[in-house]
Amino acid sequence: MTEDSSRSPTYTVPCEDYVHVVEFSPFSSGTASSLLAYGGNQYVVVGSCLFPEEDMEIEGVEFNVLGAFHHELRVDTLAWSPESRLDRIPTIRFCTAAADRKLRLLTSDLQDRHEVKVMEGHTSYINHLVFEPTEGKQIASVSDDHTCRVWDLDGNESTALRLRSPGISVCWHPEEAFKLMVAEKKGTIRFYDLVTQQAILSLDCGQSPLMSADWCLTNTIKVGAVAGNDWLIWDITRSSYPQEKRPAHIDKARLFKWSRANENLFATTGCPGKICSQLFIHHLGHPQPVTIGSATVGSGLSWHRTLPLCVIGGDRKLCFWMTEM
Repeated sequence: MTEDSSRSPTYTVPCEDYVHVVEFSPFSSGTASSLLAYGGNQYVVVGSCLFPEEDMEIEGVEFNVLGAFHHELRVDTLAWSPESRLDRIPTIRFCTAAADRKLRLLTSDLQDRHEVKVMEGHTSYINHLVFEPTEGKQIASVSDDHTCRVWDLDGNESTALRLRSPGISVCWHPEEAFKLMVAEKKGTIRFYDLVTQQAILSLDCGQSPLMSADWCLTNTIKVGAVAGNDWLIWDITRSSYPQEKRPAHIDKARLFKWSRANENLFATTGCPGKICSQLFIHHLGHPQPVTIGSATVGSGLSWHRTLPLCVIGGDRKLCFWMTEM
């Protein structure tokens, strides 16, 4: 694929600084709009967004900043709680990780209540974290310290799974609160039963380093990942080796995320280059990416909860791409 076939973002939102992490909430906000958070060097901004595909009366994206929260260090990863809502009494709850190896759980009513709980235990860099999606009372995090840890909201560690290499990605089953997927840098993806704290299934990339993996939450037999320059897809009922594998990014692939709106749609990003980062949107029925985008030193990648729309952060802006289905 050539650079010339790159498509400009469908929508952009200006930001005051370089955006390092961006996440749509995967949960309903209780209103028509979606919650979105982005983080940079010492802050997290939370906003609500509405798109013309959801409301024909608006032009372009309608992005309202709900709050900006000070964060002592650069935000490295961020996860939304299912308890975040905008109806009734607004509640915002998310968790971040930073280079000091600590998790920060932030809860706010967007007015005068604003609490931050710091969770300590990891002994090396934290790569990813996720809330338990049904009730949001637990958080799982994976780290370069070769552990996956599960915490309650008071910061108590309830489980520490020993890994064989750095933990890169962690995903929780959408309905079964005791099932967790953990991807390791050396190319292994394991599914754990949190009751027995034992692995119940494992997948193998056949290559390393594995950089990112995601569980397709609309069809949980599908798992995807990027390793080296390639994307890989598994059907976990068929084999522990990938069913599909294709080269994607010349400059090594960085992130893999499934669409929440369509189980055959997924996005990958290349490692942030000196100037540009590539975004590829793929459809399992098509040999080539269906959309190619790029952003100035882009980072982060997240899909909208119901639309075939994804976002990456960049230099002083958010870039959104809508995919025609």
